[in-house]
Amino acid sequence: MYDYVIVGAGSAGCVLAARLTEDPDVSVCLVEAGPADTSENVHVPAAFGKLFRTRLDWDLDTHDEPHLNGRRVYLPRGRVLGGTSSINAMIYVRGNRADFDGWNQPGWSYDELLPYFIRAEDNERGASEYHGVGGPLGVSDSRSRNVMSTAFVEAALQAGYHANDDFNGAEQDGFGLYQVTQRDGKRCSAAVAYLHPAMSRPNLTVLTNVDVHRVTFDGDRATGVVGARLDEEVVLRAEREVVLAAGAYNSPHLLQLSGIGPADLLRALDVPVVLDQPLVGQNLQDHPHVMLVFAHSQPVSLLIAGDPKYAQEFVEHGTGPLTSNIGEAGGFFRSTDDLTAPDMQFLAGPVMFADGGLGAPTDHAISYGACLLTPRSRGSVTIASGDPTAKAKVQHNYYADDEDMRAMVEGVRRGLEIARQQALSPYTERHVGAPESESDADLREHVRRATQTMYHPAGTCAMGTVVDAELRVQGVRGLRVVDASVMPTVVRGNTNAPTIAIAEKAADLILGRPALERAAASAVSA
Repeated sequence: MYDYVIVGAGSAGCVLAARLTEDPDVSVCLVEAGPADTSENVHVPAAFGKLFRTRLDWDLDTHDEPHLNGRRVYLPRGRVLGGTSSINAMIYVRGNRADFDGWNQPGWSYDELLPYFIRAEDNERGASEYHGVGGPLGVSDSRSRNVMSTAFVEAALQAGYHANDDFNGAEQDGFGLYQVTQRDGKRCSAAVAYLHPAMSRPNLTVLTNVDVHRVTFDGDRATGVVGARLDEEVVLRAEREVVLAAGAYNSPHLLQLSGIGPADLLRALDVPVVLDQPLVGQNLQDHPHVMLVFAHSQPVSLLIAGDPKYAQEFVEHGTGPLTSNIGEAGGFFRSTDDLTAPDMQFLAGPVMFADGGLGAPTDHAISYGACLLTPRSRGSVTIASGDPTAKAKVQHNYYADDEDMRAMVEGVRRGLEIARQQALSPYTERHVGAPESESDADLREHVRRATQTMYHPAGTCAMGTVVDAELRVQGVRGLRVVDASVMPTVVRGNTNAPTIAIAEKAADLILGRPALERAAASAVSA
């Protein structure tokens, strides 16, 4: 018996476990399907691609995507302590003020959430109006700074964009180098930042390699979870609440397996209905991404990272190519002049990024491209079987709304224009997998053929429909969801930082603490 059972030790779950157990009278059990984060490739930033399709990855795929010529798209998600923060590209971007204000949920405006970003942060640049120091999450400038990354930024400036050295400050538009969730050149996952410092607390129990199958109920009240470690049943009781922090794919999947979802679907798969809630698993959003890859003869890409001297540099100094987060540079822009905030983001990496990260680089190359930040298309996550070991059916439905395709075509055009600038000329000798032409028809076909994802699923347990503004599942008691699935709309940017901030605020909501004020956040981070 515990006060709280948290399902999923990812970006949100690690934060919740650490914050809730700051109260010694609160007992918490954190349950993770994967193992501990002991793999070396978790902590060496440039090695995260080696974790794809391993035992540390849920290894999901979309269903056949109707607007991508029927292709399936690979969806890596972390299955390890730290969750996807242990296998992601470590880019620290919060989103835009317009995102949080646009949620229109009490307590979740930009000004109300900013103190939680600040409380979480330990930014090596120091404290400011927008940033904090002394928080758990290490945020630093890149220690790789590959020459191609700086050349990409220079090319964007030559193409007419302006520079921005802080995408989380007063303005998001512009191009520059990303800050990353690293400390001393190593990955600072949510497990490193929050969980490991709390592991010695007697009121925190962390269970790894446990697959949770469903939430248990007494009437309409959640009482715990049932799962398995190998073939052994695991039953955990929650005196106060069960908190799902399993991510935008697995949280709705678990709700449906537990009997909360579309009743007709649940009955068809012999799942007893606890609550008919047809919106569970709906509203799925993501950032589709189209990469442009340019091969060249300059020996400066991350292919050089295998040289033993760089391993020595990484160990001794925490610098060099092994500290690269791959997506070192980028920027934000608007595909049309009438927009009030950016709708597109560029990400650039000093490596040949092939086959959605699953292919091995064969040449020195730079890879960059635009992703769509404000998709209108919506997908879904649904159970495909009543068997809890069966993977969910994920249908992202990319480009179902043609406005998304229009914006992405414009993003590809902007990328091709950046490639023509002088600063990038040494690195654009050969366009790998280029579109047939720059006509609308050929660029649309290129988008259908080349779209991958920036791995930012959100929205499937949204505030205002599935959960309320305190993240409680509406219609039942003792059950919350705390992860990116509660976002009504996906933020403009990478989702790790806002998920951590959501969990920081959720901890205060769960414990009944007053909302953090701006001055208090600054004091915490001082």
